Amino acid sequence: MGTIASVLQWKCENCNNIDPEKCVNCGKMQRILSTSTRIGDKNNVQKNSGILVKKDTCRGKDTFSPSRSFSDNEPSSNISSEDDDIITKFNASSNQEDNNMLNNTRRTWTCSKCSYAYNRIWTDNCEICESIRSQPTVEQPSLITVTKSENSITSAERIEGKWTCKKCTLVNDPTSIACAVCGGSKLRSICSVEDMTLRKGEFWTCNKCTLKNNLSTGICSACKSVRSLPIEPKRLQIKEINTEETVASHAADASSHFWQPIAKTVNLQPSQIKVSRSPSPREIQGSSGAIPKRHSTGGSILTSNSGSVSTSVSPITALNDTTGQNRTNIVNSNTVSKMWQCPACTYENCPASVVCDMCSSPRGLASSLNESPLISAGKVTIDIRQESKLMENLRQIEEKEALNKWKNIIQYCSDNNELFVDDSFPPAPKSLYYNPTNSIPDGNPVVQWRRPHEISCEGGTFPPWAVFRTPLPSDICQGVLGNCWLLSALAVLAEREDLVKEVLVTKEICLQGAYQVRLCKDGKWITVLVDDLLPCDKRGHLVYSQAKRKQLWVPLIEKAVAKIHGCYEALVSGRAIEGLATLTGAPCESIPLQASSLPMPSEDELDKDLIWAQLLSSRCVRFLMGASCGGGNMKVDEDEYQRKGLRPRHAYSVLDVRDIQGHRLLKLRNPWGHYSWRGNWSDDSDLWTEDLREELMPHGASEGVFWISFEDVLNYFDCIDICKVRSGWNEVRLQDTLQPLCSISCVLLTVLEPTEAEFTLFQEGQRNSEKSQRSQLDLCVVIFRTRSPVSPEIGRLVEHSKRQVRGFVGCHKMLERDIYLLVCLAFNHWHTGIEEPHQYPQCVLAIHSSKRLLVEQITPSPHLLADAIISLTLSKGQRHEGREGMTAYYLTKGWAGLVVMVENRHENKWIHVKCDCQESYNVVSTRGELKTVDSVPPLQRQVIIVLTQLEGSGGFSIAHRLTHRLANSRGLHDWGPPGATHCPPIESVHGLHAPRLIT
Repeated sequence: MGTIASVLQWKCENCNNIDPEKCVNCGKMQRILSTSTRIGDKNNVQKNSGILVKKDTCRGKDTFSPSRSFSDNEPSSNISSEDDDIITKFNASSNQEDNNMLNNTRRTWTCSKCSYAYNRIWTDNCEICESIRSQPTVEQPSLITVTKSENSITSAERIEGKWTCKKCTLVNDPTSIACAVCGGSKLRSICSVEDMTLRKGEFWTCNKCTLKNNLSTGICSACKSVRSLPIEPKRLQIKEINTEETVASHAADASSHFWQPIAKTVNLQPSQIKVSRSPSPREIQGSSGAIPKRHSTGGSILTSNSGSVSTSVSPITALNDTTGQNRTNIVNSNTVSKMWQCPACTYENCPASVVCDMCSSPRGLASSLNESPLISAGKVTIDIRQESKLMENLRQIEEKEALNKWKNIIQYCSDNNELFVDDSFPPAPKSLYYNPTNSIPDGNPVVQWRRPHEISCEGGTFPPWAVFRTPLPSDICQGVLGNCWLLSALAVLAEREDLVKEVLVTKEICLQGAYQVRLCKDGKWITVLVDDLLPCDKRGHLVYSQAKRKQLWVPLIEKAVAKIHGCYEALVSGRAIEGLATLTGAPCESIPLQASSLPMPSEDELDKDLIWAQLLSSRCVRFLMGASCGGGNMKVDEDEYQRKGLRPRHAYSVLDVRDIQGHRLLKLRNPWGHYSWRGNWSDDSDLWTEDLREELMPHGASEGVFWISFEDVLNYFDCIDICKVRSGWNEVRLQDTLQPLCSISCVLLTVLEPTEAEFTLFQEGQRNSEKSQRSQLDLCVVIFRTRSPVSPEIGRLVEHSKRQVRGFVGCHKMLERDIYLLVCLAFNHWHTGIEEPHQYPQCVLAIHSSKRLLVEQITPSPHLLADAIISLTLSKGQRHEGREGMTAYYLTKGWAGLVVMVENRHENKWIHVKCDCQESYNVVSTRGELKTVDSVPPLQRQVIIVLTQLEGSGGFSIAHRLTHRLANSRGLHDWGPPGATHCPPIESVHGLHAPRLIT
C-alpha cells in the first residue's frame, strides 16, 4: 500500500499537475467516481480515478463510514466533487460481485498511533497499543486494508483487461503501465512471481536453506521443506532417578515450583497451515526471567528416540529455584502498558511492536497455532532448553533427594538390626589398591577396618565422636597416603565452615554408619554414599587422613573421594586446584609463577605486580587458594628446599594474603601439620616487629602454619590455584561427546542482561585406573558472537581459554546482552583408532554467571569447526605475508601446539602449499601425517594443519617449514598424486580442513 500522501493525490488530465482537489495551473476540478458506476462502463468512469467521497446530506456535513459497504442502489446525488473526506476503494464491481468480494476478504484498519495495520474492522481500540480509533481527517485518514482471497478477481475482470495494483490494490485501466495512485508497476502486479521483498514480520525463515518465505505458505519455495513453527512451551515436570554414584539429577519436585521450559517443534503439512495476521488481545503468561530463544536446529545431549514423539533429556537437568524468582506473571489486557510475550522465543516485547524485537516472529503466531490442529498431524519434537539456576537452590534440591534415599537405608538397617556396609566399596584390599594381588607392599599398614567407636585414639572415649566440631585448618592431619592436594584443599575449605558442611550431606553421627558426601567429579555433581568403616593399623589407629578432636568429616570426605576414583591408591599425587574443584564445583583458575610454566615463555614475561593484585583481590572476596611448591617444569634443588623447610612437589594451603607496611606476605599451611618454612619471615625471623607480630600472629606461632614473602613464593612455588566460590551465582552444566575427526560440542548462549560469566570445560579423569588407556585431551573453549539463533554461524571472537592438556580449562568474561556461540574443542584424540561411539571421550561444560542465562545444545553445521579455527587464527595468530596475494597465519601462543592457516586472495590463481613438520616431537597432527600438500582455491582460506601436544606431562617441540607456489589449475601436479588437490586427502577431516570462502 502506498503512503498517505500518494493516496490523497490525483493527476490533472490537461496539464499533468498533481494536486489533492483542484489543479492550480488550469483550474480543473477533480472528478469523483460514483459508487454506482460499473467497472465496465467506460462512459461513466473517469480514467485512472480511484478516490471516492460520500456526502451525508442529512447532517449537512461530510462524514466517513469505514465499515459501510457501497451499493449500487445509493443515489448518485450524494456524491459531490467538492467533498473533502476520502476513503480508499480497492475494487469497483457489480452489486453481486461486490457482495461476493466482501465475503472472501478480510477488512482491517490501521492505527494512527502505532501504525498497526491489521486491526479488525469492527474493533474500536487498537489491538496493539489499545489506542481509541480516531475519526479520519484529510491530514490523518483512517486507512482500511482489504486482503483479497485467491478467487477475489473475477473472470469478467480478467477479460476486460483491468489489472489490480499489487502495492495499493487500486484497479487500473489496461492501458496504464503504472498505478494512478501510488505509481506501482503494472508488470510487478500482473507477474505470477511472488514479491520476495518481505518486510519484518511478513516472512518465516526455512531452517534448511534459510530462504525467507511468505507467511501465507507452509512449504519453502526453494527446497520444499515443510515449515516448522514453535508452539508456546508447556511446563512439564521431569523426575529423574538418582542412583548411588550416578550424576545427581536436578529433578523436578512434585510441586509446580519446578518446571522445565520445553520448546516444541511441529512439522506442518501444507493443508494445515493457518496463520493469523491480526491477533486478538489475550492474557499472556510471562516466563520466569525467560531469555529469547528459538527452537534449536540440533539435538540435546542424548540421542532422541525414534517415533512420532522423540524426547532428548539431559542427564543434568537444571531446574527453577523455589525462591519465587520464577513467578508466573499475568498481564492484564486492559492495562495500557501491556507487554506481550513472543510465542517463539518468549521475549517480552513492548506494546507497540507488531513483531518480536528479538526473533522477528509475528505477534499473531500464537493464536494461529492455537486455532490449527497441528500437533496430531505431524511429528512433534521436544528439546529441553536449560536455564542457569541458583547454586544454593540446586544444592538444596539434591540434598533433599539424598536425604530421602538415606532414610530408606537407615530404615532398612534399623528394621534388620544391622549396620550399613557399602558393597560397592567394601572394606577389602581392592578398595585400597589398583591391583590388590600385586600392589600390596610388604609392610602394608592397613590391617583392619574399624568403625569410629572402635578406633583407638588419644583421650579414650571422651569426647564422643562427631562429624563436625567447628572445622579448622589445624584439625587436618595427613596420613601415609600422598594426597596432599586433597588435604590442602580441605584445609582451605575449613576456613569457611559453611563450605565444609555443604560437602557433607549427613551432618550428624549416624548410628547405622551410613553417610552421604556431595562431590563434583569431572564437572558433574554426584552424591556418594559411604559407610564409616575406616582403614586402621594393627593398633586400631587411623592409617590415612584424620581430624583432631575426634571429628569424622576429614576421613569421610577422603573415603568418598577414594570411592569415586576407585581406590585409595588413586588419590596419590595431584594439584590443589583439582581438590578445590572436586569439593566446591566452583570455577578454578591457576596463576603461573614461573616463566617456564607459561605457554610461550619467549613471548610472555611474568608480571609480578599483576599477580600480586590478583592474589589480593581474590583474598578480599574470600576466594579459596592453594599453592603448588616446586612442581611443573621447575628445576628443584632438593637440599635447598629442605634447608628452607619446604617440600618440593607438595601442595600448600594459602590462608591469607597481606600487604602491610610495604611488605607483601602470604600465610601458608603444610597439610602435614608440621615442617614449616625457615627463611625470611619464619616464626623466628628477625624481620618481625612487635606491631607486625601482634597484627599477623596474635595467638603466637602455629605448627605447620607460617608467613612467607611474595618474592620467596615466586622463587620456590610454581603456581597458585584460585577457587572462585561465590554466593548468589547461577550455574548450569551440560554433558556432551567429543567425537574425533568431524564434530565439536556447541552451545548456544543467550544473555538477557549484562553478566559476568565463567566457563569451564571438563574431561574424564585419569585416576580410575593405574595406567589409563588414553592420554588426556587438549581442551579449549572458544566464545563467539552469533546473529541468528536458528542457524548459528561464527561471528566475532569474544573470548577463549588456553588450549591445554589438563583435566579442565576455563575462561572468564563480562558478557553484554546478545546471543553467543560456545565451541568446545579437542584434537589430540584424532587418528587414534577410536571408532566405537561408546569409546568417544565425554566432556562437561559448566557455566557460572552472576545473572541468569539460557543455554541450548545444538548440532553444529559441517563447516562450523573450520570457521571457528579460522576466526580464532585471524584474531590471535601471527601473520606472515608470502608472495603477493598469499598470507600465512600461525597460532602458537597459548595453544599447546600449532595451527597453520593459508589465505589465497587471488581471483583466478591457486596456491599450492607444502607444510613439513616432521622434525617435531610429542605432537599429533589432525591430518594424520606431519607433512601435507594442499591446493588452496582462489579467494579462499584453508586450515592446513593443527598440531597438538600428545602428552601433557612431557615437553614438546614444533618445527615447521612452509613452501608455496602459484598455479593456474587446482591439481598438485608434481607435488602430489595425479589429479589430487590435497595430500593426504581431507575427506575424513573435511569439517576442519575444507577450504572456506573469504568473507
